[in-house]
Amino acid sequence: MTYETSESPTAPGAAAHPGDQLRIGESVRTPAGQMLNKVPEVTIWFWIIKILCTTVGESFADWINMNLGVGLLNTALIFTGALAAVLAWQLSTERYIPFAYWLTVVVVSVTGTLYTDILTDSQGVPLALSSGVFAGVLAVVFGIWYVRERTLSVHSITTRPRELFYWLAVLVTFALGTATGDWTLELTGWTAGVSVLLPLGLIVAIIVGRRLGANAVLSFWLAYILTRPLGANLGDWFGSPSGDGGLGLGTALTSVIFLVAILATVVYLSRSRSDVIETQEPTRTPRALSPARERGMLVYYAVVAVAAAALLVWANHQPHAAASEEADTPAPVTGPITPQEATAPFPPAKIAKFRAIAADTLAKVNSGDQRAATSRVTDLETAWDDDQSTLEPKSEKAWSFLDGEIDQVLKALRAPHPDKATEVDALNRLLASLG
Repeated sequence: MTYETSESPTAPGAAAHPGDQLRIGESVRTPAGQMLNKVPEVTIWFWIIKILCTTVGESFADWINMNLGVGLLNTALIFTGALAAVLAWQLSTERYIPFAYWLTVVVVSVTGTLYTDILTDSQGVPLALSSGVFAGVLAVVFGIWYVRERTLSVHSITTRPRELFYWLAVLVTFALGTATGDWTLELTGWTAGVSVLLPLGLIVAIIVGRRLGANAVLSFWLAYILTRPLGANLGDWFGSPSGDGGLGLGTALTSVIFLVAILATVVYLSRSRSDVIETQEPTRTPRALSPARERGMLVYYAVVAVAAAALLVWANHQPHAAASEEADTPAPVTGPITPQEATAPFPPAKIAKFRAIAADTLAKVNSGDQRAATSRVTDLETAWDDDQSTLEPKSEKAWSFLDGEIDQVLKALRAPHPDKATEVDALNRLLASLG
């Protein structure tokens, strides 16, 4: 991929090319048919706020979908409408306005996440397939964009077609990042905290590659895609219960924390204008490109990709898979047991809590909201595990029976291709056992 050095964005943390340094305060020159660049300069602030936006995309979508009970499809419809509105505002502006631009990114983040979730949770599309499809769509978008415009640089968003290509690419990168991030978790069984390390490590590798002379445009878009799983994993880490390896803040508080951080950063950028591209022309001679070095760095990126794939394959074959299968097997129970026998040894308030969560999960399954049901059943698992130390000593037989029933529910809802009838049957059996 060839590009003009003066138009090339830097990878996160990398210094800009000399030709990219544009003096603030110069008069703006916009040739006929062109407009002011309406995207921010790629600085460290760009990457900080981008990660914050992707975290909100994960946590805020989950909060509206699950906690408020809006449902996956309805949430997607709401944010599709919101995306149309904020994108229309962004397109109507005459120059880069931080609030308009980053609000659009936040809404695109939520919307892209929801589209991937619909394919996975409602339509049962495997994450491997959706990752491949979104990767193919992104390649087509980039291909058409480059053939038509001869550049993919964010420093060249000075015409309406380029602006439209840019936002389409951003939307697809969010969907792709969501699919690949979730696929990674599915393959490895890593907790949210551990899963942060892979995209973070890959971004560091891209920074190194850019410093060593890798193509600036390629480096930018690779890092841009990887910030999506990084931000989503951060959101999961903050919001997940401590029993699942998270910080236990919940999706609502996580969303508030990151939205406040985004707002504070946007206010700073609006006042400082430190990320505004003030002119359309560089004031210095661009640095000479080194095609040989760029080709060499392509090999470097290929090696990094192979190493990441090898790590995922290794993690997929670790004992977590066997342990999961073992946990899905109900504990043996000697002799028949009635609901009265299963619940009598335990405090009624505890049983009522488990039953309420199971009933709520069943309602979400029946409404077709698989993602919300899967999230809600995690609350059941967490509550049951937290109470094990106090419940099991009261009656090992009753505890083992209910533990097996709950394991069957977890197995049904977390199947690679969940079957609604199996989920409903497992939940109804558990509810009957809980009295």
